[in-house]
Amino acid sequence: MTAGKALRDDVTDAIGTAFFEELAETGYGRLSVDAVAKRAGVGKAAIYRRWPSKQRMAVELTSSVAVAAIDVPDTGSLWGDVRAYLANGRAALEHPLAQAIIPDLLAEARRNEELAEALLGSVRDPRRAKAGDVVTRAIERGELPADTDVELCLDFLAGPLYWRLTAINSEPAADYLDRLTDKIVAAFGA
Repeated sequence: MTAGKALRDDVTDAIGTAFFEELAETGYGRLSVDAVAKRAGVGKAAIYRRWPSKQRMAVELTSSVAVAAIDVPDTGSLWGDVRAYLANGRAALEHPLAQAIIPDLLAEARRNEELAEALLGSVRDPRRAKAGDVVTRAIERGELPADTDVELCLDFLAGPLYWRLTAINSEPAADYLDRLTDKIVAAFGA
């Protein structure tokens, strides 16, 4: 956001809500600043005072939500940390707006290199860093060997849940997160 004149939080919140609703409805490719402004009940100038472009608005708003959505509490055990991570991830991925927005942004990022780079730096990298805390803490507690392949563990941690909820869009059984946690912890080599 730009410095200078104070920006009203209620207007920023209204724009953010309108942005996510419009993005879920139309997709990134057809999203327009005009439509977001109309939905938010503000002029385009209110948006451009906060973000200089549609892409910047998309990246900043998406990252603010996506990074905050993945909390990685320290439960005191690898199993507990993985289970908590998965529960938070499931809640985020099952949100109706996320179900529409995530696949669309990923598809758009394949077509738009500049958007892809911005999303990688502002969403993927901070989320992986937060998830890396799960593995790092387990190494520090002696639950995993010091030479654990952290990057590979992060792929195991994020991949199966995302695949189940987003790619194949299948409702998991009630005990799914517990069973998935068991498998992920085993894959980590604990």
